Amino acid sequence: MLQLDFYGTLVAASLVLLLGRGLVTRVGFLRTYNIPEPVAGGLLVALLLLGLRTVDVHVQFDTSLQTPLMLAFFATIGLSADIASLKKGGRVVGIFLLAVTGLLVVQNAMGIGLAKALGLDPLMGLLSGSISLSGGHGTGAAWGATFSEKYGLASATELALAAATFGLVLGGLIGGPVARLLINRVETPGLDQGISHLPKGFEQPNEERLITPFSMIETLALIAVSLMGGTLLNGLLHETAFELPTFVCVLFVGVLLRNGLSVFGLYQVFEREVSVLGNVSLSLFLAIALMSLKLWDLAALALPFFTLLAVQTLVMALFAMFVTFRLMGSNYDAAVLAAGHCGFGLGATPTAIANMQAITQRFGSSQIAFLVVPMVGAFFIDIINVIVIKLYLTLPFFTAL
Repeated sequence: MLQLDFYGTLVAASLVLLLGRGLVTRVGFLRTYNIPEPVAGGLLVALLLLGLRTVDVHVQFDTSLQTPLMLAFFATIGLSADIASLKKGGRVVGIFLLAVTGLLVVQNAMGIGLAKALGLDPLMGLLSGSISLSGGHGTGAAWGATFSEKYGLASATELALAAATFGLVLGGLIGGPVARLLINRVETPGLDQGISHLPKGFEQPNEERLITPFSMIETLALIAVSLMGGTLLNGLLHETAFELPTFVCVLFVGVLLRNGLSVFGLYQVFEREVSVLGNVSLSLFLAIALMSLKLWDLAALALPFFTLLAVQTLVMALFAMFVTFRLMGSNYDAAVLAAGHCGFGLGATPTAIANMQAITQRFGSSQIAFLVVPMVGAFFIDIINVIVIKLYLTLPFFTAL
């Protein structure tokens, strides 16, 4: 057993990112289909570790940094959310929310239908639907425990986490190819914009941004306050009707902090520092998450359950191409949004951002996509998903259990 401590894991994550960048730069297929660098490097390392297990070599990482990095990323999303800008994108947010809700309904209907056709418990259909895919590991673990305790479904939590892992991998793999197919039909903005028109946020993570040590410390303080406030808010809402995941609370506090300070004229958030720290947190989070994937858990999935997940991946790709893309206007922004939808429709919001970055770095910025996807994928989707899941659980074959 080779066990890497906190520092060893951080070194490994940094090397994974360098490996991913090298792969995307040198491998035409990865570049053509816009595979995010953390996904390319992290998945290759996860595959290598899977191979090492066959010769009885086990590598274990210290993933204690993973959650703080994820929360820091969502804090920067909140600190980047200007209410005035969100108002401008209100109609687009509403339409995208409609597409997202439609996918939740389709995922659960497809999961339940296939589960019954394959002779499985319909609860497994829900686990392979929006619970683990659009919901991710946190939602999957929570509902898995409920299904085990209330409905007696054996190994529900393990199945949910395995499904969420499957979705995290595939969400990062199919977003780029889907967008590539769609981009062939539309006009792209290109990268030849003047410096003054370059986006300040997450669209172009490789652009240089002038920062100072003091302004960086100010931004770190804002992120820390968002983390502390979000954690406290999560504790207050725990086991109430308004309970939300910690990352949603952190994002919410970030939004309040940024806009409250601006409204009262106390402080103006420096978006360049926020975006730098957000991109660093995002890249390291994805690197640690993907390199520490237990792919052997996926290999151990029963064939019928694996079939459910494979069909859900195909459904996600088709939904993004024929529903999300068309609903959002069938243009370049719609293609970037479709890639983002693949990311959090199967995996998580950080995967969605990475998918979109891989596209905008190559074809040009899409400010509306980076405005809409983080807010919908990190905030609204969890609320709507709970409602959709509870409505499905009122169906006769669930109430009879």
